[in-house]
Amino acid sequence: MTEPGDLADDLGRAVEAVLFASEHPLSIDEIKGHVGQDADVRGALAALEALYAGRGIELARRGDRWHFQTAADLAHLLRRDREESRKLSRAGIETLAIIAYHEPVTRAEIEAIRGVQISKGTIDVLMEAGWVRPAGRREVPGRPLTYATTPGFLSHFGLASRRDLPGIDDLKAAGLLDPVDLAFETMESETVTEDE
Repeated sequence: MTEPGDLADDLGRAVEAVLFASEHPLSIDEIKGHVGQDADVRGALAALEALYAGRGIELARRGDRWHFQTAADLAHLLRRDREESRKLSRAGIETLAIIAYHEPVTRAEIEAIRGVQISKGTIDVLMEAGWVRPAGRREVPGRPLTYATTPGFLSHFGLASRRDLPGIDDLKAAGLLDPVDLAFETMESETVTEDE
């Protein structure tokens, strides 16, 4: 039988390795499936439990299953606010730009500017990111909800105010305008010149 704290034997080390590598808690039978059916797994678990007591990780029993976990009093060290970087879809980027340049704006106005219908999820993603907020209702029939940007939007993009948003000349200089947009702009300016 294994003495508490004595993991020098091969069985104790094998049980430790199996539990450490497992993605989920294991039953004694599952552990025996790895280390041998005749093994004194209960004795090895008792030794591991004693060895890891009071350390940063501990051997925990959940019902009839065993696994390693972070010590409960240290779990707060592992909880961090993680910024999940999610790439915005093209629809999300376009919607955000329309809201930023035309706020307060309704869903129907966004769709009219984009030329396509937007899914509810697009605005939800922007609101979840903290960049867009409801900005009241328009005083027209149906009282549609309007949307505007938030201080979080300004902060994220390094803007002091909406006046710092780039203009058309800035976008051209940066090469951020789509060639199709530039072609339309050229056609419009040519049409205006012909009409004069």
